[in-house]
Amino acid sequence: MPAFTDNYIWTMLSPDRQRATVVDPGDAAPVLAFCQKAGAALTDILITHHHPDHTAGIPLLKQTYPDARVWGPAGERIAGVETPLREGDTVAIGGLNRAFLVLDIPGHTAGHIAYYHPAMDWLFCGDTLFAAGCGRLFEGTPQQMFASLQKLGSLPSQTRVFCTHEYTHSNLRFAQEAEADNPAIHARAQTVASLRAQGACTLPSSIGLEWETNPFLRARDASHFAALRQQKDNF
Repeated sequence: MPAFTDNYIWTMLSPDRQRATVVDPGDAAPVLAFCQKAGAALTDILITHHHPDHTAGIPLLKQTYPDARVWGPAGERIAGVETPLREGDTVAIGGLNRAFLVLDIPGHTAGHIAYYHPAMDWLFCGDTLFAAGCGRLFEGTPQQMFASLQKLGSLPSQTRVFCTHEYTHSNLRFAQEAEADNPAIHARAQTVASLRAQGACTLPSSIGLEWETNPFLRARDASHFAALRQQKDNF
């Protein structure tokens, strides 16, 4: 579900379509509208980090669905989180046969986490890994973010990447300058430009596609990553 200017709130329905789970609901309104239209009750709220555009919808959602369980990073103070999570923890939500695995991926914020579901090849990575880009370093170091990206990059290539912003087009503009001789980046830029011209979503990506076209994931080491991030911040 689109929210604000460029956010996405990802939603999962149970097989019986009676239960809904949302990821990073910065705005409650689209979630409430979706649940009402789908005839589903919100049962779980997954939070990746503390920024308001990912958390501000929690109070109204809990007011409307008091039994919904709120999961979030143990390393950050987020009002409403009932179950704090660290790497190695698991999250079982209604309708999925297996649980999500929690990964610590600091860098964008100090306690940022991701939710990875190996059986479904799903990765909900908040603002750490973007399509053809990565998040700004608001609280972490280049070394932390580089390590976090490498951790996500070690997942199977078919893993679908559900990040939380529609930044793909602008990220690829930078990627084309950072790796001007990379044909995969130029081909992806054309595809994404066509999608955006139609108002279509460019996500999810995949780990395999990011290895081909994401300069930050492809950085040689933390120093190379830091230089790329500084260039992008001033792009």
